[in-house]
Amino acid sequence: MPVIEQQKALKPFNTFGVPATARKFTEIFHEDDLSQLYVQGAFQEPYLVLGGGSNILFTHDFDGLVIKVSVPGIEARREKEVVYVTAGAGVVWNDLVQFCVKSGFAGIENLSLIPGTVGASPVQNIGAYGVELKDVFESCTAFEIASSAVVRFNKAECRFGYRESIFKNELKGRYIITSVTFRLSTVPSLNTRYGAIEEELKKRQIAVPGIADISRIVSEIRVSKLPDPSTIGNAGSFFKNPVVEKSEADEVLARFPEAVCYPAPGDKVKFAAGWLIEQCGFKGLKCGQTGTWKHQALVLVNYGHATGQEVYSFSEQIIESVYAKFHIRLEREVNIL
Repeated sequence: MPVIEQQKALKPFNTFGVPATARKFTEIFHEDDLSQLYVQGAFQEPYLVLGGGSNILFTHDFDGLVIKVSVPGIEARREKEVVYVTAGAGVVWNDLVQFCVKSGFAGIENLSLIPGTVGASPVQNIGAYGVELKDVFESCTAFEIASSAVVRFNKAECRFGYRESIFKNELKGRYIITSVTFRLSTVPSLNTRYGAIEEELKKRQIAVPGIADISRIVSEIRVSKLPDPSTIGNAGSFFKNPVVEKSEADEVLARFPEAVCYPAPGDKVKFAAGWLIEQCGFKGLKCGQTGTWKHQALVLVNYGHATGQEVYSFSEQIIESVYAKFHIRLEREVNIL
């Protein structure tokens, strides 16, 4: 039976490292734990589901039950060249990536070193270096809070979009993901189109890379650009790269022809949020105990004693400055509580 603690400090459970307290706190290791919480009536009060705490900013205490999902386990099932890998929602995402790379299962090597847990990956449709979770997603199991039923969702039912899924929209707060199954392959089809990866492969004179090479390069690129949450609090990319209509993009490019942008589906244009923020003078800027990372303006950091409200207020400054200069409204990628 899940143990419920009172007045639990949440600072160790969020990578921003900001102080906050949960009125109640419990950790679950199996779907059955959720069923027991349901029987106890735990979901009749406010609750918050927490994975690795790498995509949340606490701006105040939580007056309810925080449920830390720590369901473990990784299993693989082969069908000729296809491998179905199922991981518990509490598995650290990069531990899953490294398991797959060492096993020769291709498909998620470009997603190396993304912080967080497996359970959060389909909610956010995580992505990096030309690959998104939806590219390898097979299905997930989720606990329905209203009925305690365990439901399976296939790829179509998840309605994946750019950093979006049905779990962030129509079904937000209605399910708790307990495991995810990925469709990988023993015959790699590498995605090396992302510029930084190509440059590193040439620099290292790797003509025929394997998935281990891609994983290593991606990890090293991320380490060079992003701060380690264990040494300086952060949640990775704080803002989404904004996607705008082509007509809006044309107006921006007419004034700023050097703007960093890429074609997006639906004849739209995606701008690099980091570039927009940097042009407004925020890269490496420190404001009290918060600021932007010196190597990547897209990352907001806690220099040690920032509150969540301080970080949030600083992000507001960035949003308003970018809009004033480019008429583009940035959207936060991090969940705000």
